[in-house]
Amino acid sequence: MSAQIPLVDYLALGDRPHLVAHECTACGARFFDRRNACASCSATEFRDADVATDGELRAYTIVSFAAPGIPVPFVAGVVDCAGTSVRSNIINVDPTPEAVRLGMPVRLATYSLGIDDDGVEAIGFGFEPA
Repeated sequence: MSAQIPLVDYLALGDRPHLVAHECTACGARFFDRRNACASCSATEFRDADVATDGELRAYTIVSFAAPGIPVPFVAGVVDCAGTSVRSNIINVDPTPEAVRLGMPVRLATYSLGIDDDGVEAIGFGFEPA
């Protein structure tokens, strides 16, 4: 088995892959990027918080044009994971208005992005219909 690394720092791999947000200790706002201060209340202390792996699709678009080498069409969405908003591609679903709907239950899924010459596999994530 090859070693695996997540594409983004906030994807925790292992037996139960999940996302980890930075949660403001003062107001509970959650962010995936590094912050010096909370955008909601300006506090400066954060803790790691596991994000639910099940969610609901709150907004989406079907992307028809992308940078060269990016296969289209695909679905980009915003998923509500028990109150944490996650921007992600919606995977393992036909990128059509008939197959994707607002309020659709989804769950976190990981997939291989490829293996380098040293045998290290890069792992990405998306959400798929539950």
